[in-house]
Amino acid sequence: MSGGTDSVQEGCVFCRIARGLIPSDKIYEDGDFLAFYDLSPQAPVHFLVIPKRHIESLMDLAEADRNLAGGLLIKARELAEKLGCAGKGGRFVINCKSDGGQTVPHLHLHVLAGRPLCWPPG
Repeated sequence: MSGGTDSVQEGCVFCRIARGLIPSDKIYEDGDFLAFYDLSPQAPVHFLVIPKRHIESLMDLAEADRNLAGGLLIKARELAEKLGCAGKGGRFVINCKSDGGQTVPHLHLHVLAGRPLCWPPG
């Protein structure tokens, strides 16, 4: 699955974070993924999991990315458990493109937990 940082987009803030050019409050890092706390948390636990390889959005995943996509979900669940969110759960969100509220054009999964979350969101 390892895509590493071989495919980065120079102007992408998440690619720059993944390369260590912009600091982040890191939770986890391996060759494929980086997880860090959100700068504007919307819940007591709010972190992002990103692939290090630049993929603009969920809509840009290819069949060849099947293992990466599954790995993203599994890593998010593992980190949520590690941070004590397994018992009451939380919300796992992938915003997609402008209508979906995606503000950074790099695939990322938000994990929000630690308080009851209403539906539908704002």
